[in-house]
Amino acid sequence: MSPGRPPSLDQVLARRAHASRATVVDVDEPRTKLVVAWLAREWLAFPGRQVREILPGTPAFFLPGCPPGLEGVINVRGDIEPVLCLRTLLHLPPPAPDEPSRILIGKGGSVQAGLRVDRVEEVMDVPDSALQPPPPTLPDPLRNWALSIFPFRNQGVLVLDIERLLGDYCSAHL
Repeated sequence: MSPGRPPSLDQVLARRAHASRATVVDVDEPRTKLVVAWLAREWLAFPGRQVREILPGTPAFFLPGCPPGLEGVINVRGDIEPVLCLRTLLHLPPPAPDEPSRILIGKGGSVQAGLRVDRVEEVMDVPDSALQPPPPTLPDPLRNWALSIFPFRNQGVLVLDIERLLGDYCSAHL
């Protein structure tokens, strides 16, 4: 290439290919699929393998005599599913009236139920190396339900175990 003359397309492509080979790291690190949700100004995540589906904020039908945290039931294609209000279970303030929400249909062992969250932000694959043990200072009941913590948008996001959450709820209220 002579001075003052622009490089040819082949030269530009060759330089880019060489530069990209130098920065690409090919690692087959195990990853975990997580569903990241927003709840009362906090990020939470749930293992993707425990979330069966994500539904729009369907109103739950209240049943008289429901235990605390059980918002009611919904009809999901002919199946009646209970809906738990995570805000109540985590001792968080109730949402504003008519605030949009989503319901995660979660499965934990033999129990399946809906978990109401404010919104679902993302379904993502997180490298297992990014998942750290949860802090031991978490309050109850989070300490019992926390699997790990990982960084998301410059914040620590707690990963909650739906199976433990549903198991604890059923043993305490049913």
